Amino acid sequence: MNPDTPQTLLVIDDHPLFRKAVLQLVDMAEDFTVVGEASSGPEGLELAQKLQPDMVLLDLNMKPMNGIEVLKGIKSLGLESRVVMLTVSDEAADLVAALRAGADGYLLKEMEPEDLLAKLKEAAAGQVTLTERLTRLLAHSLREDNKPKDPDQAGLTDQESRILELIAQGKSNKLIARELNIAEGTVKVHVKHLLRKLNLRSRVEAAVWAVDRRRHG
Repeated sequence: MNPDTPQTLLVIDDHPLFRKAVLQLVDMAEDFTVVGEASSGPEGLELAQKLQPDMVLLDLNMKPMNGIEVLKGIKSLGLESRVVMLTVSDEAADLVAALRAGADGYLLKEMEPEDLLAKLKEAAAGQVTLTERLTRLLAHSLREDNKPKDPDQAGLTDQESRILELIAQGKSNKLIARELNIAEGTVKVHVKHLLRKLNLRSRVEAAVWAVDRRRHG
């Protein structure tokens, strides 16, 4: 994130009061500027395509199109926007579904305003952003349900292992490409391969799983 250039932000949420609260919060920070707001999924998708914002703040529980459907729509359009879910749901199933659909972060509406801003700055800097409690929730869910393979058994290449470590540090494909001096497209291919080998479905799962594995050996 260029500190001199505010990140453009699109807010998609069907609660007018919450949208207003987010707008007021963002107005207080110089790092972001809201370029649009939408009260429904279809309207949000249309605005995302038109405005191509740096970041989309997306509610989960909306009708007629829920946040996961909107997220998949944004990803299918090939937009570069980072998508952060902002919701009241701390259910593991919702969290995992959002991350598997390609969310770049998952935050709760109950967060303190200054904490929310700090997390949005993390996302803007190319990091995957989750609260500590949600990270623990996801790690537990992966241990219980997914049983990912061990990296040694999975047969990761040295490059894939290096990329997994950088993913665990919260780095985006762009930052990984810069650090390893390879093309961003090459990083995407490596990430796809290592996820398949490890039996994981998203880079966020890989990041949380790698960190959790270090902690628990």
